[in-house]
Amino acid sequence: MHRLTLFALSTAVLAGFSHVAQAQDKLTVYTYESFTAEWGPGPKVKEAFEATCACEVDFVSVADGVALLNRLRLEGGRTDADIVLGLDTNLTAEAKDSGFFAPHGLSTDAIDIPGGWSDDTFIPFDYGYFAVIYDTDAIENPPTSMHDFLKGREGMIAIQDPRTSTPGLGLMLWIRKIYGDLASEAYEELQKRVLTVTPGWSESYALFTSGEVPMVLSYTTSPAYHMIAEGTDRYQAAEFSEGHYMQIEVAGMTTKGADNPLAAQFLEFMMSPAFQDVIPETNWMLPAAATSEPLDPVFDKMVHPEKSLLFTPEEVAENREAWVEEWLEVMSR
Repeated sequence: MHRLTLFALSTAVLAGFSHVAQAQDKLTVYTYESFTAEWGPGPKVKEAFEATCACEVDFVSVADGVALLNRLRLEGGRTDADIVLGLDTNLTAEAKDSGFFAPHGLSTDAIDIPGGWSDDTFIPFDYGYFAVIYDTDAIENPPTSMHDFLKGREGMIAIQDPRTSTPGLGLMLWIRKIYGDLASEAYEELQKRVLTVTPGWSESYALFTSGEVPMVLSYTTSPAYHMIAEGTDRYQAAEFSEGHYMQIEVAGMTTKGADNPLAAQFLEFMMSPAFQDVIPETNWMLPAAATSEPLDPVFDKMVHPEKSLLFTPEEVAENREAWVEEWLEVMSR
C-alpha cells in the first residue's frame, strides 16, 4: 500500500509538471482578423516565432482593435490571452486602467517611430496614418483637405464603427482634432458621404475593392499593396492639408501572460527584424523598429503627411465615451 501510495503521488506530481510544461509551450495571442488572415502578418509571424521558441502560437481573432479591449472586459480574469496585439495608443490608457495588463520589463531602445516611445506596458509593432483611399477610375477630383472631403459630393465612402474598430475610432478623432468643439457639425457633413459603416476594416475595404464604393477609410500606405501585389496604381490616398491622424499599433502582455515566459519572449521578438520584416508587405503599415533590408521603393511614393495629428492616450481615455456618444447621435439621424 505504501509503495502504491508513493507511485500515485509521483504520478500526480509528474502530471502536474506535464500540465505546466504544456502551458508554457503554448502562447495565446488575441489580435484582429486582418492580422491573422492568410495574406496578413499572422501566418509568417507564427512560423518565425515558433522556429525560435519550440512552442505553439495560437492566434485568436476578433473583428478589429477596439473589439479586443471589449472582449477582454467581457472575459475578465477568465481570459486565455497571454498577449493582446492590435490595440493602439488611443486605447492604451484605458487598457492600463482595466488591470488586465502587466509591465513588459523590456528595453524599447530598438523602437524607432516619430516622437519616440516610452511605455512600460505596451510595445509598438507598426505605425501609419489614416487616409481616404479613392478609386481613380471613379473619382476625378480627389479631396485635398478634410474640409473639401466633407463638403464634396463626388462619391460615397465606407467607414468603420468607432465602437469596435481602431480605424473607425481614428476617423472620429481625426475630425475632432481638426474641428474641436465644432466636430458635430463636421459629422453632419460626413453623414452625407457615408454609404455604410462596418464593424471592422476588412469589411469596408472589401466593399471598396469590389467596386461597391469609390472611397474607403484606410491608411496612407494602403496603395502600396495594390502597387506591389497587383501591379496597379489605380487606388490612391488623398493628401489632406490639415494633416493626417497617426496610429501606433501596440501589443501588451496580460496578467495571465506574465506567468508564461513565452509572452515576454514574443514581445522581444516583435522588436526584431524577424518580425518587423513581415510588417510592411503583409500589414501594409510602417515598421516600428529596424528591418533587415530597406523597404520597397514604392513606400517612398506614399503620402507622407507634413502634419501628424494625435491625441494623448489620457485625452482619449477621458473623453472617448462622450465623443463616441456625440458621434452616434449625429450619425444615426
